[in-house]
Amino acid sequence: MATRFIVRRFGQAALTIFLIVLVNFVLFRAMPGSPERILARNPNVSPEAIQQTRERWGIDKPLIPDQLIAYVGATFRGDLGNSFGQRGRPVTEVVGSHLGPTLLLFGLGEILAIVIGLALGAYAGWRRGGAVDLVGNGVSLILYSMPYFLLGMTLLLIFASTLHWFPSFGMTTLGVAHDSPLEYLADLSAHLVLPVATVALGLIGQYSILMRSSIIETMSDEYITTARAKGISETRVLRGHALPNAMLPTVSLIAINLGYVVAGAITVEVVFNWPGLGTLTVDALKSRDYPVLQGIFLVLSISVVFANLGADMIYGRLDPRVRA
Repeated sequence: MATRFIVRRFGQAALTIFLIVLVNFVLFRAMPGSPERILARNPNVSPEAIQQTRERWGIDKPLIPDQLIAYVGATFRGDLGNSFGQRGRPVTEVVGSHLGPTLLLFGLGEILAIVIGLALGAYAGWRRGGAVDLVGNGVSLILYSMPYFLLGMTLLLIFASTLHWFPSFGMTTLGVAHDSPLEYLADLSAHLVLPVATVALGLIGQYSILMRSSIIETMSDEYITTARAKGISETRVLRGHALPNAMLPTVSLIAINLGYVVAGAITVEVVFNWPGLGTLTVDALKSRDYPVLQGIFLVLSISVVFANLGADMIYGRLDPRVRA
C-alpha cells in the first residue's frame, strides 16, 4: 500500500480527532448546568463552598484561552476530568467500567450480523428470483425497518415473558454467587442471548440488502461471463470472482456501523438493563453529569474515526485504484 495514501489517511484522522475535541469542549459548555449550580440547589451550602467548587473544576477562569488550553491538554494526556454525579470518580474509570459490557454485546452482535447477513445477501443475489431470495429479501426489509427497541421488546415478550426461556434484564442474575467460572459463563451467556439477537437482527437486514444488490450488479460484469465461459464452477465464480468485488461497498458500511452501532446501545441496553455505555448515557443525562457525557461523546466519536480509518485501509487493500 502506498506510503502517501497511509500518511494522508492518518493525517486526516488526526485532524478530525482534534476538531472533535474542540467541538466536545464547546458543546457541553453551552449546555445549562454546572457543578456549583448543582450545589446551589442545596440551601445549606455556603457561598465559600460554591467558590471552592468552581476553583476545583477550573471554571472560575476565562473560558478562552485558559479553560480551552487546559481541557485540550488534559484530554490528550488521557485526563477526562471527574464525574459530577459519582462522587468525583475519574471519568476514564466510569466510562471504562461500562465499556467492556458494550463491546461484548455489540461485538458479538456485529460478528453474527456480518456472517449471516453477508452470506444471506450473497446467496440471495446469486440465486435471484429463487425462494431464498424472495423470503430472505422480504425478511431483511422488515428487519431493516424495525428500530432496536421494538425488536428488543418483541423478543422480551416472546422469549422472556411468555416462554420464560431467557432472563429479561441484567448481565447476570442478581444476588447469585457463582461457585465456578463455568457457572458465571453460563449465567452470562443466558443473559446475552436476547440482547445479542436484537443487535444482530437489527444489522442483518441492511447487510443482506446491500450485499444482494452488490452481487446482482457484479453478475453483469464481463469478467463473470468470462469465468463462466472457462467452465469454472458456480461456487468458484461466486467465491473467487464475485464476492471480492461485491464486498467493496459492504466494507464501508460495516466499518461505519462499528462506530455508529454503539449509539444504538442506548435503546438496546435500556430495554434489557444492560450495564454498558447506553445505560450510563441515560443516567448521566438524568443527573446532568456533563464530564461523563463528554467522555462518552469523545469515545464514540473517536471510535467512528478509527472505524472509517480501518475501512480506508481495507478498501485500499481490496481496490488498488483508491491508493492512486
